Parts: sequence; structure tokens; C-alpha cells
Amino acid sequence: MMSEKSKQHVESCRFCWMCHHICPIGNATGLERNTARARALGLSLVNRGAIELAEVIDNIYECACCGGCVKDCITGWDPVMFTKEARLDAAMEGVLPEYINKLVDNCLEIGNAYGITEVDATLAKAAAAHGAKTDVLLFLGVDATYKVPQAAVNAIKVLEKAGVTFTVLDKEPASGQQLEYLISAANETKEQMIACAKAVNEFKTVVVFDPQDAKVFKREYKEWGVELTADVVTFTAYVAELLKSGVLKASASDKEMVYQDPFQLSRDLDETTPAREVVNAYAVCKEMLVNGAATMWAGNILMKEWMPQVIDKVAANRIRNAKGVGADTMVTASVSEYAALKAVDQSDVKILSLEELILG
Repeated sequence: MMSEKSKQHVESCRFCWMCHHICPIGNATGLERNTARARALGLSLVNRGAIELAEVIDNIYECACCGGCVKDCITGWDPVMFTKEARLDAAMEGVLPEYINKLVDNCLEIGNAYGITEVDATLAKAAAAHGAKTDVLLFLGVDATYKVPQAAVNAIKVLEKAGVTFTVLDKEPASGQQLEYLISAANETKEQMIACAKAVNEFKTVVVFDPQDAKVFKREYKEWGVELTADVVTFTAYVAELLKSGVLKASASDKEMVYQDPFQLSRDLDETTPAREVVNAYAVCKEMLVNGAATMWAGNILMKEWMPQVIDKVAANRIRNAKGVGADTMVTASVSEYAALKAVDQSDVKILSLEELILG
């Protein structure tokens, strides 16, 4: 069922090692199966009818879809494209792994992959204070809402500190970012996106806290014909503008910190400057050796559902990268990467979210 375009990319990648060194999963496991080349080799056998998709589907879900391989490929091949297409094919053929099926069912029935139905009491109280309809919506996302509620509370506090009048939805719809990752461009994914667009289009401006949601709002919605009439802006860009306008006041220090670029911002949305402007307003932003669009992924919450030890290694590797340039503090703008980094040893490098840096 794979498209001819994806088949061409599979055939081009299956014996190529160009991006071998850049895969965060492969670097964490040390296994050849966790490279784009190996994934392409498996899918080439499926396309030739030598094996069934079900035989390699676990390997298909060992990919972060971070796009490091795509960025590093000078010949323009795209392993993320054929990986996502394989996931869609698996969903349509009914051969998804059971652990993925469970997460997909949770997304469809409950609204988040984790199956969590109750919102943290502190977050619920903070959100309720902004239940009135305004022109600005702060979109928190499922990871912050259900897995890292303090990050959501801190995002609310940042806008409060700046004196922004904004709304937080009582029952925020899922953006579709989790389904987009799990089963790609399935009808169910688009339906969830359409429902979310209907809700956010009630506002003039949507400030998107989680880069994963920002990516699907600003890229996938457009590609899939889901109309957004609201002005969508990332939390990082919005806060940077608040600082520039003087609405949000900062106290600068000479403390040096490195910034961890979320790939959704730096690679997918070509946004690297705003977060650095925010960091520089409070400290001195230094760079890791691999940064910006070439950033190395630091892990996430969703993949930890089925690859917990590997995600811990991915996060530990990124902290080691920070230590390699002499950094003792790393700032991240990604809810999911923040959670992954905070879950491993930080005795040598302190992990701060952008909101924590602002709030002091």
C-alpha cells in the first residue's frame, strides 16, 4: 500500500549510512536496527513481498520521527516520510502493535494517549481563573495538561506576570499531534484536528505552549486542508515579543546557560531565535555543539510509554552533550523534552524550563 514516492525513498535509504551517526535512538541503543537505513531495509522487504509489515512494525515504532536524518541527508531523502506512511498502512491493515493500539484507543476515547481523565487540582484552579472568553487563547496541550501539570501552571503564571488577558479552555480538545505521530494521516487524525480547529477558531490569537502542538497547527493542518482562521503563535515567540515590548520585565544576569532546541520549532517551523532572546533576557545563552536546526532530540513522554529505558538513555546523552561544552544549566522550551530530561540524573547539569527561567 506504500506510495511510489515513499518506495523510492526506501530504496535510496536502505543501503546508505549517511545519517547513521545522527539518530538519537540509534545512539542510545547502539543497535543497527535503530537506524534509518535498517528501517528502510525492512520496509524494502515488505514492498517486495518477502515479509509482512507485521514482522517489522515494532521497529517502525522505534523511530522518534525527529527528522535528524532528513536534516543530515545532502541528497534529500526522507526516512520520516516513509516511517509515517508505514504506520498509516499498519493502522489500515490492522497490524499495529497492541501497545500502540491501546494508546490510539485512548486518544480516540479519552482525548489523550495516556488514558488520564482527571486534571491536576492545582492546574484546574489556575485554568479556571481564565475561563472567561477573550481574544487570546493559551493552548496547553495534552502533555502539559495530563503529564506535566506544573509546566502548564507555570505557562499560565508567565502570561499573568505580563498582564496578558487570556483564556484557558475548561475542556481543551486534543490538537491531533499524538494521533499524527502514532498513525499519521488517518481519517481519525484529521477528524480530531477538525474538531480542535473549530474550538480554537473562536479566538483571534492562539498561543501554543507545546512545540508538538505548534508543529501540527502550523504545518500539518495546512497540509491536510484543516482551516485555522486564528493567528497561531508559539509560546516562545509570544513571550519574546512580550519582552521586546516591555510588557514583560526581565532581570538579566551573567549566568551562562545552554538552550535545547525542540526539533518541532527549529527544524519543522524554522524558529530558533525567539527562545534565545528569552534566555538572553535573563542569562547568557551559550550553544551546544549540535544546535538550531541540527539539534539532537532529548526524548519525549509518549515514546516512554513503550521504550522507557531507551528514552532515559536519549535524555542522558543530551545532558552529556551539555556537559561536553562546560554547561551546568540547560533550558528547554519543550514540555516533553523537559520531562524526559528531568527523569534522569541532573547532578552535573540543572534542567530548567523556559517558564521556570522567567519566573525565577
